[in-house]
Amino acid sequence: MSKTLQAIRGMNDVLPEQSPLWRYFEHKVAGVLDSYGYQQIRMPVVEFTELFRRSIGEVTDIVEKEMYTFDDRNGDSLTLRPEGTASCVRAVMEHGLINNGLVQKLWYTGPMFRHERPQKGRYRQFHQVGVEVFNLPGPDIDAELILMTWRLWHALGIADSVTLELNSLGTSESRAAYRAALVDYLSGHFEQLDEDSQRRLSSNPLRVLDSKDATTQAILVAAPRLEDYLDEDSRSHFAGVRARLDAAGVPYVLNNRLVRGLDYYSKTVFEWTTDKLGAQGTVCGGGRYDALVEQMGGKPTTGVGFAMGVERLLLMLETLEKVPAELQQQVDVYFCAFGEKAELAAVHWAERIRDAIPSLRLQVNAGGGSFKSQFKKADRSTAAYALILGEDELNNHSIGLKPLRNDTEQQTLALDDLTGYLDALFATATRSHA
Repeated sequence: MSKTLQAIRGMNDVLPEQSPLWRYFEHKVAGVLDSYGYQQIRMPVVEFTELFRRSIGEVTDIVEKEMYTFDDRNGDSLTLRPEGTASCVRAVMEHGLINNGLVQKLWYTGPMFRHERPQKGRYRQFHQVGVEVFNLPGPDIDAELILMTWRLWHALGIADSVTLELNSLGTSESRAAYRAALVDYLSGHFEQLDEDSQRRLSSNPLRVLDSKDATTQAILVAAPRLEDYLDEDSRSHFAGVRARLDAAGVPYVLNNRLVRGLDYYSKTVFEWTTDKLGAQGTVCGGGRYDALVEQMGGKPTTGVGFAMGVERLLLMLETLEKVPAELQQQVDVYFCAFGEKAELAAVHWAERIRDAIPSLRLQVNAGGGSFKSQFKKADRSTAAYALILGEDELNNHSIGLKPLRNDTEQQTLALDDLTGYLDALFATATRSHA
């Protein structure tokens, strides 16, 4: 096949057998967020490039190296969104949703785009679930975001395989004092730093703390600590977050090297990490960004949020074998019909069943075929039961119900009793699909 007729490297198709797991995950996420009173917002995939330059910053890897940017036919510079926070902030500002101190608790999901080297768990088109909250400055909302994710991990069955890492970045003033001390210290070890850290020392020194280079990490052991530079308000805020997590029984570890590379972040930052995915260990990250709205031209407005990587979490579910078995079954009942009259009757009865039991997944055989060929298709459909309707059944106003996944005997039911019987049969079935 021609290369131009293949998917772009790092941008993947989600095939039919994979879609049920995506729907399952999305259903779980929506259920948790709905239960906390969050509302969904949907933003465009493409934005003006200036939005990300202003919010993320010119001197960042995202803007310098990773964005998909192009000029449209009007000559405007547009960019496929590399993250969701900037788009969400733009939307609430544009539509006045945060004017006069209005509280907004929002969530979104969808694809993001970054030109990175594709690897397992990291793609050029990747999907995130994001949550953003505006005009709530206290530690209670920071804790609520963490509690929501904790509840989601339990709902997915992965709570024992993730670790919450927590830190406070303080205010921009206290962080500036720390940055100066860190640069002063690292400058004395400049030659020993890895190449990325040398570059970041002048442009984004806090990101040096993220370095995975062993030599750089050894140098950082004796580096100044951010917590020693925190102002009193930030200390009090962080204590409030921790007290609420302690009250809810959420375990966490303090990580004083957990930072964000963008200046608008302040106070609480957190990450959920795992050791089950190799190098791609962060599955969710968040923090407070009280300066972002003002940085983008709005009035001072507090904000806090998080984003989680969908592909990584799905990979985690598969790795830990936490994919529900029922997701493998895509059809409940497969309707086999033999002969023209039976095929017409099958259409009638299938629609009656769907009217009576909307949640039932019913597939009607298409294209005719022999008994053997139709039962082969029924088996491949993953259905639990097959309905059998032929000339004899029509003459007797009856229908056959054959179990496909066990050795139970086939039953003969009166057609008039069919919908009631199926309703009772599947009433206790657990539905995981949306």
